[in-house]
Amino acid sequence: MNTNDEHNELYYQLALTFTPGIGAKIGRALLERYGDAAAIFRAPLKELKTVEGITEPRAKAFRDEEVLKKAAQEMNFVIKHDLEALYYNHKYPTRLSNCSDAPLVLFYKGIADLNAAKTVAVVGTRKNTDYGHRLCEELIEGLQALDNVIVFSGLALGIDAIAHKKCVQLGIPTVGVLGHSLDRIYPHNHKDLSDQMIENGGLLSEFPSGIGPDRNNFPMRNRIVAGLSDITVVVESHVSGGALITAHMASGYNREVAAFPGRVSDSRSAGCNELIRTNIAAMVTKADDLIELMNWKDGKPKTVQRQLFINFSPDEQKIVDLLLNRDNVHADELFHNTGLPNSLLAATLLQLEMQGIIKSLPGKLYRMY
Repeated sequence: MNTNDEHNELYYQLALTFTPGIGAKIGRALLERYGDAAAIFRAPLKELKTVEGITEPRAKAFRDEEVLKKAAQEMNFVIKHDLEALYYNHKYPTRLSNCSDAPLVLFYKGIADLNAAKTVAVVGTRKNTDYGHRLCEELIEGLQALDNVIVFSGLALGIDAIAHKKCVQLGIPTVGVLGHSLDRIYPHNHKDLSDQMIENGGLLSEFPSGIGPDRNNFPMRNRIVAGLSDITVVVESHVSGGALITAHMASGYNREVAAFPGRVSDSRSAGCNELIRTNIAAMVTKADDLIELMNWKDGKPKTVQRQLFINFSPDEQKIVDLLLNRDNVHADELFHNTGLPNSLLAATLLQLEMQGIIKSLPGKLYRMY
């Protein structure tokens, strides 16, 4: 795709997000049917109305000049400020694309690979204790042992900022997911920190320019933090804290959740203790616990000698060939590259896992033991 084609598709991807009544679910259905956003806006209205969820008013909205005007303004903003717009079929984070409520477009400024082999969300209360501060820093220090790891958080006060700052100090890529657009930083005293993060990680938002830090935006932000991560770690949280929202969202995405325990009398550990008590989170006390939980013990998955497994069925061999010497492979890639029907692929993966030959990971990833 040349530059003009990219700009054209970006224009229509942005227009799709500004079209009234078109959320993530309908937008994805349209993209799956038409292949790209530009084709959606060229489609006849009569044809658009055959797509589930597209009513007469929604179909007519694709001809609204105001929608196209907003898209042009936003595209100019993205280009002027040297941002990246990530959308389906164009640099969209793989893990997040597997979440049904993921936004159609993300705005990104930074250098970190959002598809790093190991992704960790570190979240917690804005009013941390010294205990939480120490646990958070020790956790990040322990992650230095890992190759190709990235840490996500929300750039909020407290645990979020502690995690980001420690990552910057240690050179670990870290990305802040914002509850507002990239034309501002909130809280304001995190401006220097955010500049440093752009140099070693980045800033990410689903919000177009001009959107401030409205309180309703932060739960939306939390689902992106959860969706980007293999595991979400809650350091300290009240029982009603935003970190618990992130943890429950991560669990809903079938991702791993971990939490540090605290004293039963400490309200800022109450949320963590509750996550552990209800089996939503695994208990961790140090980074090694997390690394063991995720089977990241050696920094990279172990490879398997092919000659040890000489009795694979043809279907099993297809999967093993794809997994050998790879850190991990997503189920969608296995589906496309093996040619196996979904039901047969799932059964074969389960059989290999029961034999102790492969390991399933969060986010529909698989690797060899």
